[in-house]
Amino acid sequence: MMKKATIVILVLVASIVLFTIFSSKAQVPVEVGDEVPVFKLQDQNGDWFDLSLFKGNTAMVIYFYPKDDTPGCTKEACSFRDSYEAFTDKNIKVIGISADDVESHKNFADKYNLPFTLLADTENEVRNLFGVKPNAFGLIPGRVTYVVDKKGEVIFMYQSQFQAKKHIEEALKAISSSL
Repeated sequence: MMKKATIVILVLVASIVLFTIFSSKAQVPVEVGDEVPVFKLQDQNGDWFDLSLFKGNTAMVIYFYPKDDTPGCTKEACSFRDSYEAFTDKNIKVIGISADDVESHKNFADKYNLPFTLLADTENEVRNLFGVKPNAFGLIPGRVTYVVDKKGEVIFMYQSQFQAKKHIEEALKAISSSL
């Protein structure tokens, strides 16, 4: 009896995971060479951030991360903070995006002295617009970093769920060789 219950539970969990992965509203992923999609979201201060105001004028690093104040995401955000001058010295705007709300972003930014923009994508509309998919099991939102040149073209993309700090290293390498 116990063996049958275990099998039923495993089949149920597998079905939920597959449904989550295949029913995702994510579009075709944004890739190198694509034009960055335009969007508007609120930042950690409640102000509206409109990407169209920066596209064509400012190079950007846009990174999607799963959740504020979790171990991997905190390491990633603090690494962006610690390397912030390397980006700003080249006039590159750093933007972090997750599904957390404005208040969560404000608390996260204040707690870790994050000097860059955090955007609240509470409905995952921008995550879906970029085609950022969850991890293989469909349980954790994806972690993807894009480097966008001044013209608004994606010149680099890095995806790694578990090597959060490497996103900064890879973005800086791409910037050094491209911008």
